[in-house]
Amino acid sequence: MSGFNLSLLEHDNLGSTIYQKLCEALMRGVFKPNDRLKIRDLAERLGTSVTPVRDAILRLVQDQALVLRSPRDIRVPMLTRAAYLEIRDIRVNLEGLAAARAAERATPPQIEQLEALLTHNEEALAAGNTALATELNQIFHFKLAEIADMPVLGDILRRLWLQMGPLIADVYGGAGRTMIDHHYPLMDAIRRHDGPAAARAIQDDIQLASGPILERIDAERIDAERPEAQPQTQPETLVS
Repeated sequence: MSGFNLSLLEHDNLGSTIYQKLCEALMRGVFKPNDRLKIRDLAERLGTSVTPVRDAILRLVQDQALVLRSPRDIRVPMLTRAAYLEIRDIRVNLEGLAAARAAERATPPQIEQLEALLTHNEEALAAGNTALATELNQIFHFKLAEIADMPVLGDILRRLWLQMGPLIADVYGGAGRTMIDHHYPLMDAIRRHDGPAAARAIQDDIQLASGPILERIDAERIDAERPEAQPQTQPETLVS
């Protein structure tokens, strides 16, 4: 979990704070698909007891961001092809709407914020800092909903990114410029306040990025179908 600060927390609103911390970690790809989360380890890093961490984990299971294979086996899921395609199609529509509205409403300072995020993302990619580049990519996408002043849409996107954040992060470093190139025509459209062009650009971005993501999902499925890939050992004890 390097690159993400799971620092000690105040005890006020502890359960909600832990939940939000873990949400951010999932959306930014701190955890990868198939990672196993150990409640006691998380509690130690967060400086709290296991109870609020367990409660946060159960909320994330309800959000479909984690899977509970057994009471002692909690995993970050690898999305199926069907699940990812459904999320992708929802994003195409919702983020297209957000981008169009953002282009119509964006002020010069807000445009500068987007440009700065894009510049920092390029710098992170050039430096090989995939974790930071992934985080900046997520912030860039969420910023569109914020500029559009569409909080309900933003909340829906966060739920979707909870499920796909680990997968995006898993492929981001190896996807070359696939994840960033369409941000430039998007910025051109926003500077022109051209809503339809902005919608097309973000939709192209999402569609293009789906290529390496689907390749990763298919590779995982093929590996899982090999007889030697079937686990033979019992799961470790996570909580006691």
